[in-house]
Amino acid sequence: MKVSFKPSGVCCREIIFDIDQNNIVTSIDFIGGCPGNLLGLKNLVEGSPAAEVADKLAGIPCGGKSTSCPDQLSKALRAQLSK
Repeated sequence: MKVSFKPSGVCCREIIFDIDQNNIVTSIDFIGGCPGNLLGLKNLVEGSPAAEVADKLAGIPCGGKSTSCPDQLSKALRAQLSK
């Protein structure tokens, strides 16, 4: 299922991801943000269980911000898993 999430408090404007019937993240794309970091995150996350990814990325700050693109991805995954 393709999901579009609008993050808040970060440079990334949109996170688009797919989770399959086994709750595995099969694809992820970030619109905006830091290209190299987000490409690295994409490569690490794809193929992993969504719940594990959400647990690992929750609460990560960015600079002086209380959230980050990884933290926002965690929120997006948890929201989708709770449906």
